[in-house]
Amino acid sequence: MTRRLLPAAALVATASLALAGCAGTTAPGDGQDGGGAVQVVASTNVYGSLAAEVGGDAVEVTSIITSLSQDPHSYEASARDQLTVSQADLIIENGGGYDSFLDGLVDSSGSEAPVLTAAEYSHDFPGAEGHDDHGDEHGSDHGDEDHAADDDHAEGDDHDHAGHDHIEGFNEHVWYDPHTVAHLVEDIAHELGEIDPANAETFETNAAALIERIDGLETSLEGIAQDRTGDRIFVTEPVPLYLTVAAGLENATPDAFSEAVEEGQDVPPATLLEAQQILRAGDVRAVIVNAQTGGAETTEVVNLAESLEIPVLEFTELMPEGVDYVEWMQQNIDELAGTLTR
Repeated sequence: MTRRLLPAAALVATASLALAGCAGTTAPGDGQDGGGAVQVVASTNVYGSLAAEVGGDAVEVTSIITSLSQDPHSYEASARDQLTVSQADLIIENGGGYDSFLDGLVDSSGSEAPVLTAAEYSHDFPGAEGHDDHGDEHGSDHGDEDHAADDDHAEGDDHDHAGHDHIEGFNEHVWYDPHTVAHLVEDIAHELGEIDPANAETFETNAAALIERIDGLETSLEGIAQDRTGDRIFVTEPVPLYLTVAAGLENATPDAFSEAVEEGQDVPPATLLEAQQILRAGDVRAVIVNAQTGGAETTEVVNLAESLEIPVLEFTELMPEGVDYVEWMQQNIDELAGTLTR
């Protein structure tokens, strides 16, 4: 995908977020069989954060993309990235065409490390009906069906599955779905336990604690839904839609508008006019933009929203410095809730 990234300086100004620095790592511990920490490689710092919280001192996590000025859709991997992947014991990606650079690194490096693909844990992912209802599964292992995909990954010889390609109609930004992330966390603990059995109990304990915190996110979203179900929002890109759907909000954006912006294409004039009419109708409660990308049509929508006194929220695709996943998502939820009650 070709998208219009905002300059780093503009990101700091508009998002009021510090750029994440070096790749997130945890201090090495006793690790697998006493041979050092388990090496985990994540495509972005979002998944790196989850692995670090589950693995604790027994893992060393490297997140390939940590900067708000980098776009995983179009990231060009380096020789250093390939070396990092070749040394991984576990790899975590988003999938769904979002971070396909990592698939190329896995193939070119010859890595046989298991690969966890977050998109495959989404109930919206094609063929994902095999997942159990997570609401009944907190803190417990998945059944055999749930680990079937992981067994395929563990073979190390088949990285060309559907989760790596862009899927028409599927929103790949699954880290904004706490339900999906909780499923992923369970399997991170499972895979780490397979790699480092001596610390398996610790991984399961850490995962249970993290899932309990993720439950809090779902509770917060349910609280918004109780009071604001049916409120209309406008999103310039589909990035936050899992979160807004869980909050009971209605997306008023024309599909052709958000799809064009996400793809870095010009919005058709008729679609732009339709978007302007929707905003002027007076029932849109908030406009949500991707703080990491921009374009003429996004700017036009933001300017119109501000002139109409419609609040504008900025969400990012990567995690800002100084927070973990749950803290970041809770901040987003709190900002959304506060905006809707203005």
